[in-house]
Amino acid sequence: MADRIIELLTPALGSAERHSPVFVDLTLGAGGHSELVADTFPSARVIGVDRDESALGIARERLRAHGDRISFHQARFDELPRVLVDADVTSVDGVLFDLGVSSMQLDRAARGFAYATDAPLDMRMNSDDELTAADVLNTYSHGELARVLSEYGEERFAGRIASAVLREREREPFTTSARLVELLYASIPAATRRTGGHPAKRTFQALRIEVNHELDALIAALPAALSALAVGGRVVVMSYQSLEDRIVKREFARQTTSTSPAGLPVELPGTAPRFRLVTRGAERPTEAELALNPRSAPVRVRAIERVEEDRP
Repeated sequence: MADRIIELLTPALGSAERHSPVFVDLTLGAGGHSELVADTFPSARVIGVDRDESALGIARERLRAHGDRISFHQARFDELPRVLVDADVTSVDGVLFDLGVSSMQLDRAARGFAYATDAPLDMRMNSDDELTAADVLNTYSHGELARVLSEYGEERFAGRIASAVLREREREPFTTSARLVELLYASIPAATRRTGGHPAKRTFQALRIEVNHELDALIAALPAALSALAVGGRVVVMSYQSLEDRIVKREFARQTTSTSPAGLPVELPGTAPRFRLVTRGAERPTEAELALNPRSAPVRVRAIERVEEDRP
């Protein structure tokens, strides 16, 4: 949805009043979005953030032609306040979250994100982190594992899968994805497998979220990004599953709701919301986008704009 993302960011980054706008790509990946922003808005400064060191290396090479207009920072996106201090920036004009696992990570079998290829059960976005998917499978209690699968994967058969994992790991610890996928096929009823998509999808999503603390990071990062916005600045979020989108929807609703007591005939001074919604609900990819990029099918896009400074 590159064209739509640029359309949403243009009022914040391309207005005549903003001579040197600052854009923060909090999920830099291979640098595709940042490259598009840098090409579209020649006066913009770009701050690229990613926890994955290998992704940063790829992005540096891709964006080399833009020189010192772009700075690179290895961090989780909930570390935005520290990143802005390091970049000597006090406010920003545009922020992008492209959540979940990137195509680059999915395509690298050794990272263990994809269930279609047998690979080590790693799933760390930052290879310096300690916890891996194998650690979760081999050390969590039945209750802990069932909670992760149910809460982060919305898996109906979380308890059954957790029981099977504990039974199988006694025989041999889990190390690669193929054995886990085989267990999931055996644990999920055939009727559900026929209608519910690949049986490994929800479990792999849950393990990835647990390993990388993705939802906790998002809950912390959204208010930090909104707080950093200048008036007229925008935050755009691309979510790929319902758990992420619910967090974004809830935070955006909170930030765009008046704090005046309900039922008053007029809004009290100082209670008006400081942000407004740019998108009506969550926008989905067009048919043309789906034809160009089938992986965009689950994406939901939401955008919000600051309309007022923080009150003292």
